[in-house]
Amino acid sequence: MSDLLWQKSGIATDPRIMRFLAGDDVLLDRELFVYDIEASKAHVEGLANIGIVSADEADPLVRELDALAADFRDGQFVLDERFEDGHSAIEARLIERLGDTGRKVHTGRSRNDQVLVASRLWLKAKLEGLRATCTAIAEVCLDRAGREVLPMPGYTHLQRAVVSSTAMWFAGFAEAFIDNAWRARQTLELIDANPLGTAAGYGVNLPLDRAHTTRRLGFARLQVSPIYTQLSRGKFEMAALDALGAAVLDLRRLAWDLSLFTTAEFGFVRLPSQYTTGSSIMPNKRNPDVIELMRASYASVAAARTEIEQLLSLPSGYQRDLQASKGSVLHGFHRGLDALALLPDLLAALEWDAARMRAAIEPAMHATDVAIEASIAGVPFREAYRAAAEGAGETGQGRTPESSLAARTSPGAGSDLRLDALRTRLAELT
Repeated sequence: MSDLLWQKSGIATDPRIMRFLAGDDVLLDRELFVYDIEASKAHVEGLANIGIVSADEADPLVRELDALAADFRDGQFVLDERFEDGHSAIEARLIERLGDTGRKVHTGRSRNDQVLVASRLWLKAKLEGLRATCTAIAEVCLDRAGREVLPMPGYTHLQRAVVSSTAMWFAGFAEAFIDNAWRARQTLELIDANPLGTAAGYGVNLPLDRAHTTRRLGFARLQVSPIYTQLSRGKFEMAALDALGAAVLDLRRLAWDLSLFTTAEFGFVRLPSQYTTGSSIMPNKRNPDVIELMRASYASVAAARTEIEQLLSLPSGYQRDLQASKGSVLHGFHRGLDALALLPDLLAALEWDAARMRAAIEPAMHATDVAIEASIAGVPFREAYRAAAEGAGETGQGRTPESSLAARTSPGAGSDLRLDALRTRLAELT
Protein backbone atom coordinates (compact mmCIF):
# COMPACT_ATOMS: atom_id res chain seq x y z
CA MET A 1 0.00 0.00 0.00
CA SER A 2 1.26 3.48 -0.86
CA ASP A 3 2.08 6.06 1.83
CA LEU A 4 -1.01 6.84 3.88
CA LEU A 5 -2.43 10.34 3.63
CA TRP A 6 -2.84 10.50 7.38
CA GLN A 7 0.38 8.75 8.42
CA LYS A 8 2.42 10.49 11.12
CA SER A 9 6.05 9.86 11.93
CA GLY A 10 6.90 7.48 14.73
CA ILE A 11 3.57 5.60 14.59
CA ALA A 12 3.72 2.06 13.24
CA THR A 13 0.89 0.46 11.30
CA ASP A 14 -0.25 -3.14 11.57
CA PRO A 15 -0.98 -4.71 8.13
CA ARG A 16 -3.90 -6.71 9.55
CA ILE A 17 -5.49 -3.58 10.96
CA MET A 18 -4.87 -1.71 7.72
CA ARG A 19 -6.61 -4.45 5.74
CA PHE A 20 -9.56 -4.24 8.10
CA LEU A 21 -9.70 -0.46 7.89
CA ALA A 22 -9.49 -0.38 4.10
CA GLY A 23 -11.92 -3.25 3.58
CA ASP A 24 -12.93 -3.34 -0.07
CA ASP A 25 -12.85 0.44 -0.35
CA VAL A 26 -10.28 0.55 -3.11
CA LEU A 27 -12.35 -1.85 -5.24
CA LEU A 28 -15.59 0.04 -4.62
CA ASP A 29 -13.86 3.31 -5.44
CA ARG A 30 -13.36 2.12 -9.01
CA GLU A 31 -17.02 2.95 -9.46
CA LEU A 32 -16.58 6.46 -8.08
CA PHE A 33 -13.09 7.22 -9.34
CA VAL A 34 -13.91 9.36 -12.39
CA TYR A 35 -16.35 11.41 -10.31
CA ASP A 36 -13.67 11.90 -7.66
CA ILE A 37 -11.27 13.10 -10.35
CA GLU A 38 -13.85 15.52 -11.78
CA ALA A 39 -14.51 16.94 -8.33
CA SER A 40 -10.76 17.28 -7.78
CA LYS A 41 -10.51 19.37 -10.95
CA ALA A 42 -13.26 21.68 -9.70
CA HIS A 43 -11.53 21.94 -6.33
CA VAL A 44 -8.22 22.91 -7.98
CA GLU A 45 -9.98 25.60 -10.00
CA GLY A 46 -11.63 26.89 -6.84
CA LEU A 47 -8.25 27.03 -5.08
CA ALA A 48 -6.87 29.00 -8.02
CA ASN A 49 -9.78 31.44 -7.76
CA ILE A 50 -8.79 32.33 -4.20
CA GLY A 51 -5.05 32.37 -4.85
CA ILE A 52 -4.07 29.21 -2.96
CA VAL A 53 -2.59 27.74 -6.13
CA SER A 54 -1.29 29.80 -9.01
CA ALA A 55 -2.38 29.48 -12.62
CA ASP A 56 1.03 27.91 -13.32
CA GLU A 57 0.18 25.24 -10.75
CA ALA A 58 -3.54 24.83 -11.51
CA ASP A 59 -3.13 24.14 -15.22
CA PRO A 60 -0.73 21.17 -14.78
CA LEU A 61 -2.91 19.80 -11.98
CA VAL A 62 -6.01 19.85 -14.18
CA ARG A 63 -4.07 18.33 -17.12
CA GLU A 64 -2.75 15.52 -14.94
CA LEU A 65 -6.22 14.84 -13.54
CA ASP A 66 -7.57 14.58 -17.09
CA ALA A 67 -4.69 12.25 -17.98
CA LEU A 68 -5.41 10.10 -14.93
CA ALA A 69 -9.08 9.79 -15.90
CA ALA A 70 -8.09 8.78 -19.45
CA ASP A 71 -5.55 6.26 -18.19
CA PHE A 72 -8.11 4.80 -15.81
CA ARG A 73 -10.71 4.40 -18.55
CA ASP A 74 -8.15 2.82 -20.89
CA GLY A 75 -6.88 0.43 -18.25
CA GLN A 76 -3.45 2.05 -18.13
CA PHE A 77 -3.99 3.01 -14.49
CA VAL A 78 -5.41 0.36 -12.17
CA LEU A 79 -6.92 1.22 -8.83
CA ASP A 80 -5.75 -1.70 -6.69
CA GLU A 81 -4.33 -2.68 -3.31
CA ARG A 82 -1.35 -0.38 -3.77
CA PHE A 83 -3.68 2.37 -2.56
CA GLU A 84 -5.79 2.78 0.55
CA ASP A 85 -8.63 4.20 -1.52
CA GLY A 86 -9.35 6.25 -4.63
CA HIS A 87 -8.65 9.53 -2.87
CA SER A 88 -5.12 8.53 -1.94
CA ALA A 89 -4.56 7.20 -5.47
CA ILE A 90 -5.37 10.61 -6.97
CA GLU A 91 -3.04 12.41 -4.62
CA ALA A 92 -0.23 9.86 -5.09
CA ARG A 93 -0.46 10.19 -8.88
CA LEU A 94 -0.31 13.99 -8.74
CA ILE A 95 2.69 13.94 -6.39
CA GLU A 96 4.42 11.40 -8.62
CA ARG A 97 3.94 13.58 -11.69
CA LEU A 98 4.13 17.10 -10.21
CA GLY A 99 6.00 16.85 -6.93
CA ASP A 100 5.18 19.59 -4.43
CA THR A 101 2.46 21.00 -6.69
CA GLY A 102 0.62 17.69 -6.36
CA ARG A 103 0.85 17.99 -2.58
CA LYS A 104 -1.32 21.12 -2.71
CA VAL A 105 -4.41 19.41 -4.14
CA HIS A 106 -5.84 18.47 -0.75
CA THR A 107 -5.71 21.99 0.66
CA GLY A 108 -9.06 22.91 2.19
CA ARG A 109 -10.74 19.55 1.73
CA SER A 110 -11.11 16.27 3.60
CA ARG A 111 -11.72 12.77 2.43
CA ASN A 112 -15.12 13.30 4.08
CA ASP A 113 -16.34 15.91 1.59
CA GLN A 114 -14.33 14.21 -1.16
CA VAL A 115 -16.31 10.97 -0.88
CA LEU A 116 -19.54 12.88 -0.40
CA VAL A 117 -19.19 14.83 -3.63
CA ALA A 118 -18.10 11.78 -5.66
CA SER A 119 -20.98 9.73 -4.24
CA ARG A 120 -23.45 12.52 -4.88
CA LEU A 121 -22.36 12.85 -8.53
CA TRP A 122 -22.60 9.07 -8.93
CA LEU A 123 -26.07 8.99 -7.39
CA LYS A 124 -27.25 11.77 -9.69
CA ALA A 125 -26.11 9.77 -12.71
CA LYS A 126 -27.79 6.60 -11.43
CA LEU A 127 -31.06 8.37 -10.66
CA GLU A 128 -31.06 9.89 -14.13
CA GLY A 129 -30.51 6.38 -15.49
CA LEU A 130 -33.40 5.14 -13.36
CA ARG A 131 -35.66 7.89 -14.70
CA ALA A 132 -34.72 7.08 -18.30
CA THR A 133 -35.24 3.34 -17.82
CA CYS A 134 -38.63 3.84 -16.17
CA THR A 135 -39.77 6.10 -19.01
CA ALA A 136 -38.60 3.50 -21.55
CA ILE A 137 -40.63 0.82 -19.77
CA ALA A 138 -43.68 3.08 -19.66
CA GLU A 139 -43.32 3.87 -23.38
CA VAL A 140 -43.35 0.18 -24.31
CA CYS A 141 -46.37 -0.45 -22.08
CA LEU A 142 -48.31 2.46 -23.56
CA ASP A 143 -47.44 1.39 -27.09
CA ARG A 144 -48.71 -2.13 -26.54
CA ALA A 145 -51.77 -0.94 -24.61
CA GLY A 146 -52.71 1.20 -27.61
CA ARG A 147 -52.11 -1.50 -30.23
CA GLU A 148 -53.80 -4.60 -28.84
CA VAL A 149 -56.82 -5.22 -26.65
CA LEU A 150 -56.97 -8.94 -25.97
CA PRO A 151 -59.48 -10.11 -23.34
CA MET A 152 -57.98 -11.89 -20.35
CA PRO A 153 -59.13 -12.77 -16.85
CA GLY A 154 -58.67 -10.20 -14.11
CA TYR A 155 -57.76 -11.69 -10.75
CA THR A 156 -58.28 -10.82 -7.11
CA HIS A 157 -56.90 -13.15 -4.43
CA LEU A 158 -55.47 -15.16 -7.38
CA GLN A 159 -59.05 -16.15 -8.22
CA ARG A 160 -60.77 -15.34 -11.50
CA ALA A 161 -62.77 -12.19 -10.83
CA VAL A 162 -63.81 -10.03 -13.82
CA VAL A 163 -62.98 -9.60 -17.47
CA SER A 164 -59.80 -7.63 -18.05
CA SER A 165 -57.56 -7.12 -21.07
CA THR A 166 -53.92 -7.01 -22.07
CA ALA A 167 -54.39 -3.28 -22.70
CA MET A 168 -55.53 -2.75 -19.12
CA TRP A 169 -52.59 -4.81 -17.86
CA PHE A 170 -50.08 -2.78 -19.86
CA ALA A 171 -51.76 0.52 -18.93
CA GLY A 172 -51.51 -0.35 -15.25
CA PHE A 173 -47.77 -0.92 -15.42
CA ALA A 174 -47.33 2.11 -17.69
CA GLU A 175 -48.75 4.37 -15.00
CA ALA A 176 -46.70 2.62 -12.33
CA PHE A 177 -43.45 3.31 -14.16
CA ILE A 178 -44.45 6.88 -14.98
CA ASP A 179 -44.81 7.41 -11.23
CA ASN A 180 -41.46 5.69 -10.70
CA ALA A 181 -39.82 8.02 -13.22
CA TRP A 182 -41.33 11.03 -11.43
CA ARG A 183 -40.01 9.75 -8.12
CA ALA A 184 -36.52 9.26 -9.56
CA ARG A 185 -36.52 12.83 -10.83
CA GLN A 186 -37.80 14.26 -7.55
CA THR A 187 -35.21 12.31 -5.58
CA LEU A 188 -32.49 13.60 -7.87
CA GLU A 189 -33.67 17.13 -7.09
CA LEU A 190 -33.50 16.35 -3.37
CA ILE A 191 -29.88 15.25 -3.44
CA ASP A 192 -28.69 17.73 -6.09
CA ALA A 193 -26.65 19.77 -3.59
CA ASN A 194 -22.91 20.32 -3.54
CA PRO A 195 -21.11 19.16 -0.35
CA LEU A 196 -17.60 19.97 -1.62
CA GLY A 197 -15.89 22.57 0.52
CA THR A 198 -17.34 21.48 3.85
CA ALA A 199 -14.16 19.50 4.62
CA ALA A 200 -14.49 17.19 7.63
CA GLY A 201 -17.85 18.65 8.56
CA TYR A 202 -16.94 21.98 10.16
CA GLY A 203 -15.57 24.09 7.32
CA VAL A 204 -12.03 25.48 7.01
CA ASN A 205 -10.32 28.84 7.52
CA LEU A 206 -10.28 29.62 3.79
CA PRO A 207 -12.77 31.59 1.66
CA LEU A 208 -13.33 28.56 -0.59
CA ASP A 209 -15.10 29.32 -3.87
CA ARG A 210 -17.96 26.92 -3.30
CA ALA A 211 -20.14 28.77 -5.80
CA HIS A 212 -17.62 27.88 -8.51
CA THR A 213 -17.48 24.19 -7.64
CA THR A 214 -21.29 24.08 -7.50
CA ARG A 215 -21.57 25.48 -11.03
CA ARG A 216 -18.61 23.54 -12.35
CA LEU A 217 -19.96 20.18 -11.16
CA GLY A 218 -23.52 20.86 -12.31
CA PHE A 219 -25.20 20.92 -8.91
CA ALA A 220 -28.46 22.81 -8.57
CA ARG A 221 -27.54 24.37 -5.23
CA LEU A 222 -25.01 24.51 -2.45
CA GLN A 223 -25.35 22.21 0.53
CA VAL A 224 -24.78 24.99 3.01
CA SER A 225 -24.16 23.53 6.46
CA PRO A 226 -20.97 21.49 6.90
CA ILE A 227 -22.63 19.58 9.74
CA TYR A 228 -25.62 18.70 7.57
CA THR A 229 -23.38 17.32 4.84
CA GLN A 230 -22.32 14.63 7.30
CA LEU A 231 -25.86 14.15 8.60
CA SER A 232 -27.06 13.68 5.02
CA ARG A 233 -24.66 10.83 4.35
CA GLY A 234 -26.71 7.66 4.35
CA LYS A 235 -29.94 9.67 4.41
CA PHE A 236 -29.54 10.65 0.75
CA GLU A 237 -28.42 7.15 -0.20
CA MET A 238 -31.54 5.72 1.44
CA ALA A 239 -33.71 8.20 -0.45
CA ALA A 240 -32.12 7.09 -3.73
CA LEU A 241 -32.59 3.43 -2.82
CA ASP A 242 -36.22 4.15 -1.94
CA ALA A 243 -36.75 5.56 -5.44
CA LEU A 244 -35.04 2.57 -6.99
CA GLY A 245 -36.94 0.23 -4.70
CA ALA A 246 -40.30 1.62 -5.79
CA ALA A 247 -39.49 0.75 -9.41
CA VAL A 248 -38.04 -2.66 -8.58
CA LEU A 249 -41.06 -3.44 -6.41
CA ASP A 250 -43.30 -2.88 -9.45
CA LEU A 251 -40.88 -5.01 -11.44
CA ARG A 252 -41.26 -7.77 -8.86
CA ARG A 253 -45.05 -7.73 -9.18
CA LEU A 254 -44.85 -7.67 -12.98
CA ALA A 255 -42.38 -10.57 -12.90
CA TRP A 256 -44.73 -12.48 -10.64
CA ASP A 257 -47.53 -12.04 -13.19
CA LEU A 258 -45.31 -13.32 -15.98
CA SER A 259 -44.09 -16.21 -13.82
CA LEU A 260 -47.70 -17.31 -13.39
CA PHE A 261 -48.82 -16.52 -16.93
CA THR A 262 -46.02 -18.59 -18.49
CA THR A 263 -46.90 -21.76 -16.59
CA ALA A 264 -48.71 -24.56 -18.40
CA GLU A 265 -51.62 -24.06 -16.00
CA PHE A 266 -52.16 -20.51 -17.30
CA GLY A 267 -50.44 -20.55 -20.71
CA PHE A 268 -51.21 -16.87 -21.36
CA VAL A 269 -47.71 -15.74 -22.32
CA ARG A 270 -44.81 -16.98 -24.42
CA LEU A 271 -41.41 -15.49 -23.59
CA PRO A 272 -38.68 -14.93 -26.19
CA SER A 273 -36.27 -17.85 -26.03
CA GLN A 274 -33.35 -15.67 -24.96
CA TYR A 275 -35.19 -14.91 -21.71
CA THR A 276 -35.33 -18.58 -20.76
CA THR A 277 -32.73 -21.22 -19.95
CA GLY A 278 -32.64 -25.00 -20.11
CA SER A 279 -32.52 -27.50 -17.29
CA SER A 280 -29.24 -29.27 -16.54
CA ILE A 281 -31.05 -32.61 -16.16
CA MET A 282 -34.52 -32.34 -17.76
CA PRO A 283 -34.28 -32.09 -21.56
CA ASN A 284 -37.91 -30.99 -21.87
CA LYS A 285 -37.57 -27.86 -19.72
CA ARG A 286 -37.26 -24.19 -20.59
CA ASN A 287 -37.18 -22.13 -17.42
CA PRO A 288 -38.12 -18.44 -17.04
CA ASP A 289 -34.92 -17.69 -15.15
CA VAL A 290 -34.69 -14.06 -16.24
CA ILE A 291 -38.04 -13.06 -14.80
CA GLU A 292 -37.37 -15.08 -11.66
CA LEU A 293 -34.11 -13.18 -11.09
CA MET A 294 -35.93 -9.94 -11.89
CA ARG A 295 -38.33 -10.89 -9.13
CA ALA A 296 -35.40 -11.54 -6.79
CA SER A 297 -33.69 -8.22 -7.48
CA TYR A 298 -35.87 -6.33 -5.00
CA ALA A 299 -34.23 -8.29 -2.18
CA SER A 300 -30.85 -6.73 -2.99
CA VAL A 301 -32.28 -3.20 -3.07
CA ALA A 302 -34.21 -3.66 0.16
CA ALA A 303 -31.19 -5.23 1.87
CA ALA A 304 -28.98 -2.31 0.82
CA ARG A 305 -31.43 0.19 2.23
CA THR A 306 -31.77 -1.73 5.49
CA GLU A 307 -28.02 -2.05 5.93
CA ILE A 308 -27.54 1.69 5.56
CA GLU A 309 -30.41 2.44 7.91
CA GLN A 310 -28.86 0.21 10.56
CA LEU A 311 -25.56 2.09 10.24
CA LEU A 312 -27.16 5.44 11.01
CA SER A 313 -27.58 4.97 14.75
CA LEU A 314 -24.86 7.60 15.11
CA PRO A 315 -24.30 11.04 16.63
CA SER A 316 -23.65 14.05 14.43
CA GLY A 317 -20.27 14.44 12.75
CA TYR A 318 -18.37 11.91 10.69
CA GLN A 319 -18.03 8.37 12.04
CA ARG A 320 -16.02 5.65 10.28
CA ASP A 321 -19.07 3.36 10.36
CA LEU A 322 -20.32 5.30 7.33
CA GLN A 323 -17.64 3.72 5.16
CA ALA A 324 -19.73 0.54 5.20
CA SER A 325 -22.60 2.30 3.43
CA LYS A 326 -20.68 2.60 0.18
CA GLY A 327 -20.81 -1.07 -0.82
CA SER A 328 -24.50 -1.31 0.02
CA VAL A 329 -25.63 1.48 -2.25
CA LEU A 330 -23.36 0.41 -5.13
CA HIS A 331 -24.55 -3.19 -4.97
CA GLY A 332 -28.22 -2.25 -4.59
CA PHE A 333 -28.14 0.05 -7.62
CA HIS A 334 -26.25 -2.44 -9.76
CA ARG A 335 -28.75 -5.21 -9.08
CA GLY A 336 -31.82 -3.02 -9.41
CA LEU A 337 -30.81 -1.10 -12.55
CA ASP A 338 -29.49 -4.21 -14.30
CA ALA A 339 -32.83 -5.94 -13.77
CA LEU A 340 -34.90 -2.95 -14.89
CA ALA A 341 -32.76 -2.46 -18.00
CA LEU A 342 -33.87 -5.84 -19.38
CA LEU A 343 -37.57 -5.07 -19.03
CA PRO A 344 -38.32 -2.82 -22.06
CA ASP A 345 -37.16 -5.37 -24.63
CA LEU A 346 -38.88 -8.21 -22.77
CA LEU A 347 -42.21 -6.38 -22.69
CA ALA A 348 -41.90 -5.45 -26.36
CA ALA A 349 -41.27 -9.06 -27.41
CA LEU A 350 -43.53 -11.19 -25.19
CA GLU A 351 -46.46 -12.87 -26.97
CA TRP A 352 -49.95 -13.33 -25.61
CA ASP A 353 -51.96 -16.47 -26.30
CA ALA A 354 -55.36 -14.94 -27.05
CA ALA A 355 -57.17 -18.28 -27.24
CA ARG A 356 -55.92 -19.49 -23.85
CA MET A 357 -56.86 -16.22 -22.18
CA ARG A 358 -60.34 -16.21 -23.72
CA ALA A 359 -60.91 -19.82 -22.68
CA ALA A 360 -60.12 -18.88 -19.08
CA ILE A 361 -62.93 -16.30 -18.96
CA GLU A 362 -65.93 -17.98 -17.29
CA PRO A 363 -69.57 -16.83 -17.52
CA ALA A 364 -69.58 -16.08 -13.78
CA MET A 365 -66.98 -13.35 -14.37
CA HIS A 366 -69.77 -11.20 -15.87
CA ALA A 367 -71.72 -11.18 -12.59
CA THR A 368 -70.41 -7.76 -11.54
CA ASP A 369 -71.55 -6.32 -14.89
CA VAL A 370 -75.00 -7.80 -14.33
CA ALA A 371 -75.27 -6.31 -10.84
CA ILE A 372 -74.20 -2.85 -12.05
CA GLU A 373 -76.63 -2.96 -14.96
CA ALA A 374 -79.47 -3.84 -12.59
CA SER A 375 -78.55 -0.95 -10.30
CA ILE A 376 -78.58 1.39 -13.31
CA ALA A 377 -82.14 0.18 -13.95
CA GLY A 378 -83.11 1.21 -10.41
CA VAL A 379 -82.57 -1.94 -8.37
CA PRO A 380 -80.73 -1.18 -5.11
CA PHE A 381 -77.16 -2.37 -5.57
CA ARG A 382 -77.10 -4.79 -2.63
CA GLU A 383 -80.28 -6.47 -3.95
CA ALA A 384 -78.79 -6.58 -7.46
CA TYR A 385 -75.60 -8.02 -5.97
CA ARG A 386 -77.49 -10.89 -4.27
CA ALA A 387 -79.45 -11.68 -7.40
CA ALA A 388 -76.30 -11.75 -9.52
CA ALA A 389 -74.53 -13.94 -6.97
CA GLU A 390 -77.34 -16.47 -6.95
CA GLY A 391 -77.38 -16.76 -10.73
CA ALA A 392 -73.73 -16.08 -11.44
CA GLY A 393 -73.29 -19.12 -13.66
CA GLU A 394 -76.26 -18.24 -15.83
CA THR A 395 -76.11 -14.45 -15.86
CA GLY A 396 -73.01 -14.46 -18.03
CA GLN A 397 -74.50 -16.63 -20.74
CA GLY A 398 -74.62 -14.90 -24.10
CA ARG A 399 -72.20 -12.19 -23.06
CA THR A 400 -68.77 -11.71 -24.57
CA PRO A 401 -65.53 -10.45 -23.07
CA GLU A 402 -65.60 -7.61 -25.60
CA SER A 403 -69.03 -6.47 -24.47
CA SER A 404 -67.92 -6.52 -20.86
CA LEU A 405 -64.90 -4.36 -21.64
CA ALA A 406 -66.94 -1.99 -23.80
CA ALA A 407 -69.44 -1.47 -21.00
CA ARG A 408 -66.67 -0.58 -18.50
CA THR A 409 -66.89 3.18 -18.99
CA SER A 410 -65.43 4.48 -15.73
CA PRO A 411 -62.30 6.59 -16.38
CA GLY A 412 -59.29 4.32 -16.77
CA ALA A 413 -61.37 1.17 -17.23
CA GLY A 414 -61.69 -1.14 -20.24
CA SER A 415 -63.38 1.23 -22.71
CA ASP A 416 -61.75 4.44 -21.45
CA LEU A 417 -58.11 3.68 -20.73
CA ARG A 418 -57.10 7.37 -20.83
CA LEU A 419 -53.84 6.50 -22.56
CA ASP A 420 -53.54 10.07 -23.84
CA ALA A 421 -53.47 11.37 -20.27
CA LEU A 422 -50.71 8.92 -19.44
CA ARG A 423 -48.77 9.89 -22.57
CA THR A 424 -49.00 13.54 -21.56
CA ARG A 425 -47.58 12.79 -18.12
CA LEU A 426 -44.83 10.71 -19.67
CA ALA A 427 -43.93 13.46 -22.15
CA GLU A 428 -43.29 15.81 -19.24
CA LEU A 429 -40.55 13.45 -18.05
CA THR A 430 -38.64 13.17 -21.31
